Amino acid sequence: MAQTDPIQSLPRIGPKRAELFARLGIETVGDLLHFYPRAYEDRTQLLPISALEVDKPACFVASVISTPQTHRIPKPGQRALEVTKLTVADHTGRLHLTFFNAAYSAGKLQRGETYCFYGAVTGDYLGYAMTNPLFEPPDGPGSVTRCIVPVYPLTAGLNNKAVMQAVAAAFERCTPPETLPEALREEYGLCDAATALREIHLPSSQEALEEARRRLIFEEFYIFSAALALVRAKRTVRSVAPYETGGMDAFYNALPFRLTNAQMRVIGQILDDFRSGAPMSRLVQGDVGSGKTMIAAAAAFCAAKNGKQTALMAPTEILAKQHFDRLAPLFARLGVRCTILTGSMTPQQKTVRRKEIADGQYDLVIGTHALLTETTVFQSLGLVIADEQHRFGVAQRAALLAKGEQPHLLIMSATPIPRTLALILYGDLEVSVVDELPPGRQTVDTFLVDERYRKRLNDFIRRQAEENHQTFIVCPSIEESETESLKSAEQWAQTLREYVFPKLRVALLHGKMKGAEKEAVMSAFAAHEYDILVSTTVIEVGVDVPNATLMVVENADRFGLSQLHQLRGRIGRGEAKSWCILVSDTKNEETRTRLKALCATNDGFRIAQEDLNLRGPGDFFGSRQHGLPAFRIGNLAQNMTVLEQAQEAARRTVAAGTLPEGLQSAVDALLQNGEFLN
Repeated sequence: MAQTDPIQSLPRIGPKRAELFARLGIETVGDLLHFYPRAYEDRTQLLPISALEVDKPACFVASVISTPQTHRIPKPGQRALEVTKLTVADHTGRLHLTFFNAAYSAGKLQRGETYCFYGAVTGDYLGYAMTNPLFEPPDGPGSVTRCIVPVYPLTAGLNNKAVMQAVAAAFERCTPPETLPEALREEYGLCDAATALREIHLPSSQEALEEARRRLIFEEFYIFSAALALVRAKRTVRSVAPYETGGMDAFYNALPFRLTNAQMRVIGQILDDFRSGAPMSRLVQGDVGSGKTMIAAAAAFCAAKNGKQTALMAPTEILAKQHFDRLAPLFARLGVRCTILTGSMTPQQKTVRRKEIADGQYDLVIGTHALLTETTVFQSLGLVIADEQHRFGVAQRAALLAKGEQPHLLIMSATPIPRTLALILYGDLEVSVVDELPPGRQTVDTFLVDERYRKRLNDFIRRQAEENHQTFIVCPSIEESETESLKSAEQWAQTLREYVFPKLRVALLHGKMKGAEKEAVMSAFAAHEYDILVSTTVIEVGVDVPNATLMVVENADRFGLSQLHQLRGRIGRGEAKSWCILVSDTKNEETRTRLKALCATNDGFRIAQEDLNLRGPGDFFGSRQHGLPAFRIGNLAQNMTVLEQAQEAARRTVAAGTLPEGLQSAVDALLQNGEFLN
């Protein structure tokens, strides 16, 4: 039997049960073998009866000291309830056992014989008992006692026993293929595939289970890393005409400030890429306010001087407009032609602008997803810049890259990503880190408070307005919910206007508003026509209002740490002291620990690592984002050493040339998966 055979090819699995397995993502025998338990019950320890604890399942050995007695209790209109009772004992005490509707099974228990039982004691000082325990002879191999039992994720209609039976049947009929070369297994001390899968499902000991887990984690990271290495290898064999990188002093001299050493270092790396003759694929990672936009501007200037167009794609119109407002005047002084293309423009405006872009009238085109449409054509696209990468999928990046002949790719991210996560998310890219903030950037003091501090908080907001400063108030939802007591932006803005701050100017901004409306509100707030902006996380990236000195986040426990750090980055951009207030009534100690971590540091990379450790990669960005692989068993926060070993091994394997057959098949399957890097 092959791993690709349907699950129905196994015994006891007909069409209906196959549908239940399909709900769990199991359609083939291979899917079943790689459907790992979510937990394990360790039944290897045997306790005396006197040591059994109430409601805590355990194994014990005891002798039957009474003959099982079955009574039938009539139930009108239903089958009678069968109740079988007996007593067992060991040298420390005795215990009453009761079996419901299990007379046949309980009848196998013979008076005077000894058995191994597994179950949970119930009762109190008046007497203890156990209901429907599992049992088997103590002299044979343990299948329900004296063993480690896997616990699987389930769906209605499918119990743990059925999954275990299916897995056992699969092992009898299918030998898993080996994906790791023998030399590699020896180098890293890894067991073979068949042993690993058998031990992960049916562990013979805790030690064997850990060895199996390590092998499977390594394999998962190894296959993914090999796929990334192949993607990178294919990119590096492509060629492009080298750029002339002289004349950058004109750009530096046009700036009203000096770039930091970190900015100059990263620009130097980009210029090296331009001169290399191969298409650049580089990620620029930097904390909030570290000056990544000027790095992108330097790259666009160099491309323009080489007769190439640059497309800068931003995730929101607010951010695209902000980039344009900041860069257009600079580039005008340098003779670089700049324009903007967004979805909110009228059809006629977009038609005219696209014709101008296709005719090569602009060197830098800033836009949103409107840049991706088939009707947007470039005359000579040489550089693609994607801002806030985690909001775009690789498919979208590829769609933009396809509009030119081997254009360079520069990705910017203001969401600091821990090294362990960056190794996976951006394993096909070169990574630059901007680890220095420009002079004058304010440190934001952050505090965690609950509703008891509401009056003091409101007084503080009024004081900011009196001192001619502005406040952001972020809510987790747009509208009120009947099921959750969360602050909604619409309702809270109305409450603040009418009851709390009737003398202050309060604006509202959220994602459901039309682009032009959002732009109008944001522009008015930036112009200080409002004192308070109540918003959702639509302001998370790119909003720059130097006069804003206070960020209040309602229901802060509903946000990820990295997301909160992004929100905090909206303030502290001017000369005045700034504060971030996290409001939460949560009593959950783990959540409070997470929020206090944000209060303790302004270092985005430390915060990101803490967020990854506490919440796991699936929640790292607040919700699952493009590019984050769904590993079956590997944990990016906990398995860093194995990840690094697997990446190094994968790089060596790919560099050596032909991949082993098993590995090639696994990599091909991954590369054909629509979710790979997407």
